[in-house]
Amino acid sequence: MSPQIALYSESIHKLVREIFDPGVLKDITVNGHDTKIRGNPLNANWSDFKELWERINKRYAYTVEFDSAELVAKSIAAINAGLNVAQLVYTTTQGEQQGVEFSIERTETKKLDRAQGGFASYDLIGKIVEGTTLTRRSVAAILMGIDRKKLQLFRGNPEEFISRAADIINKQKASVVVEHIMYAPSAEEPYSQDIFTMSRASDEYARAFKARHAIQDYVFTDGTAADSVERKFAWDLDAASEVIVYAKLPKGPRGLYIPTPVGKYSPDWAISFKKGTVKHIFFIAETKGTMDSLELRPIERAKISCAKKLFNEISTSGVKYHDVDSYQTLLQVMETL
Repeated sequence: MSPQIALYSESIHKLVREIFDPGVLKDITVNGHDTKIRGNPLNANWSDFKELWERINKRYAYTVEFDSAELVAKSIAAINAGLNVAQLVYTTTQGEQQGVEFSIERTETKKLDRAQGGFASYDLIGKIVEGTTLTRRSVAAILMGIDRKKLQLFRGNPEEFISRAADIINKQKASVVVEHIMYAPSAEEPYSQDIFTMSRASDEYARAFKARHAIQDYVFTDGTAADSVERKFAWDLDAASEVIVYAKLPKGPRGLYIPTPVGKYSPDWAISFKKGTVKHIFFIAETKGTMDSLELRPIERAKISCAKKLFNEISTSGVKYHDVDSYQTLLQVMETL
């Protein structure tokens, strides 16, 4: 057999054997378009990460005690100042069709009058309760307190009124509850290390960061460009001599999260530093594109504030937390905590 043919000897033998046993070729071809799954297991760096993990893997529950009248008053003022709802409109088009061609002669846009019928009925209070988790009494007090002109906007576009009013109330709730929130460990089992080992499609690894000091060989950042905030942060962590080990914390239903009154919050990074090199050797970081809190959405600001209160004021784990826009900012912020 020539060297060129020898490369294919195994396949040739299978083809010959198939004459007598059709089952031989069952696995000779595969679907090249099938998604290939690849694991990203914990590596040897996990042993250095375990102490930090045991400090942050607890689950928490929160309680909030505040004066509902304060929230009602702030919500009324915010709705009166900022609620705008688009009027529903419809457009009629007149034209002429000749064969397969249609020429438009004129269009007319009119406001849709709710009195014309055909509208679904809404439980206004109930829908806003669903969107804000407030009591019906509090929502009713807010709606009774807003300007009549604002309340009449509901008739023109019920869906948008409910959505925007609930959003405004949630923003006010976020600012109020953070001031009064308290955390305590819950009775649930701590998070398992298995949350880190979610498999990914093979083609995702081409965009991942190949790490040396992370708990996994590959770090999947939100940004893949070399100058993205998370990508640069991962690179700096991996190169820093004062960093022993770090982890990109998993998000989603299987990830690690902190409960807050405005939704679940998953921080980005957990970092363990060498003793004597920095002020705090255990740190949780949230990477953002800006350090100006005013540029963050109110709900996002509230979640970050809850995490700060948990780690920096309530928890006795020795882990500190802050939002940062770079590794150098992290080192500077750490000195202030």
